[in-house]
Order: sequence, then C-alpha cells, then structure tokens
Amino acid sequence: MKVTVCQFDNRAQKVEDSFLSLVEHVQRHNSEFVLVPEMSFSPWLAASNQPTAEAWVKAAETHEKMIARLDEFGAKAVMGTRPAVDLGRRRNRAYLWQENRDLTDFHDKWNLPDEEDYWEATWYDRGDKLFSTARYNDVRIGVTICTEMWFFEHARAYAKQKAHLLCVPRATPHGSTEKWLAGGRAAAVVSGAYCLSSNLYNPKDEGDNLGGLGWVIDPEGNVLATATPEEPFVTVEIDIDFAEKSKKTYPRYVAD
Repeated sequence: MKVTVCQFDNRAQKVEDSFLSLVEHVQRHNSEFVLVPEMSFSPWLAASNQPTAEAWVKAAETHEKMIARLDEFGAKAVMGTRPAVDLGRRRNRAYLWQENRDLTDFHDKWNLPDEEDYWEATWYDRGDKLFSTARYNDVRIGVTICTEMWFFEHARAYAKQKAHLLCVPRATPHGSTEKWLAGGRAAAVVSGAYCLSSNLYNPKDEGDNLGGLGWVIDPEGNVLATATPEEPFVTVEIDIDFAEKSKKTYPRYVAD
C-alpha cells in the first residue's frame, strides 16, 4: 500500500499552490492513502489568543470547499482534521475521506495545549475522549492529533484495537522537529502500527511558527521517509501485514 505524507504551507497566499503541488505528487506516485496536516487548508487559527466566531466560520467553510476537492488527488483515501461545530461547541475534528463514500468524522481532539502560538484550548473545546479506529477497506486507522501523540496510552489503546496505521496530523513549531520525530518512533513501537505524520509549514519568520517535517515510521520504529523543506511530499510503500503481525511481538503482546 502506497502512502503519502507531507509538510504543507498553509499561508493564505500559498494554500492553493501547496494543494496543487501535492495533487501532482500523489498522482505521479499513484499513492493510495494521503495524510494532510492538522487544519491544513486555512491559516493556523491558534496562532492568535483572540478567537473570533468570524475567523472560525471562515476556516470551516474553507476546509469544506477544499475537502470537496480531495478527489483531485486520485487517491483512494485522505485523512486530516478540520474546524467543526457540534451543538454550539467548536471542535478540531479528524475526518477520513474515501473515494465514492460520504465523509467520515471519527475523533475530536482531546488533549489541547494553550500557549504562545498554540492557543488551542482558547479557540475550541475538547472532544469526548473517544479514540476509536476508522476503516479504509480492511485497513484499521487510528489518529492522535498532534499533542495527543505524547499521551502514549492512546497508542497502546490503538494497539489493542489492532490499528494498522497511526496517523498524527500536526501543527508544531520550528526547532522541535527532532523531538517530534523521536515521539513518532515511540508511538509506532507502542502501537505496533505504521506511524504517519504530516505537519504545517511556514518558512521561519515568514508566517506562523509552523516548523514542518512529516514522516513514515514502521512498527519497529524505523524511519522509512521524512518530508522536509527540500522534499515536502514523500510517498513510500508499506506492508499492512507487517503491522498485523506486529501486534503479537514485543512490546505489544505484554499484558498491562
């Protein structure tokens, strides 16, 4: 199964170019599954500590329009997150787009930071702490949205649900990429799944503090590919059967 991860420039003047460049890459590599970053299709709302309903609605509408174009990739499935409203409460919501199917929403972000450049708890509410899998054909997919990756009990829970992919859509800062990659390797080992991550990227001092770096890591913690400023989109082939077998090997088989 071919999968694609990326670092994605979401500045207002760059989103369309980023999208079309990713479309070209996915089509050229005939990728089956694409992971896009956290709230990838509009400027990063949580850079400001002054939330407004107008900005939230605009971002939600922009994501809705871009999600309607995901068939342009030519992939079978695409995952990301989007701003949503549920009974009047704002949520950062994971979605799974699949060819010829209705959009699936399956997780709202639970672990919310609230600090300079990342005022997430100020902008939106926590979800319901449900970390269940979504399915693409026979592939079971778990998601930990950005900060949630560091709470490894979620990765362990996905191991018990026999997830094949652990997707980590991110919005994380410059200067932290090696730390995040280390965490991604640990999450892959704990879950016994391929850990995929895509991140937002604005060049340093030319936008919001969004540092890029995407990755594909196998269930043993081996880094198979990284997306970087020099190569913002990468596609690799993974073995779903290996993720299935990994649930029966160390440390996944060890009882709690």
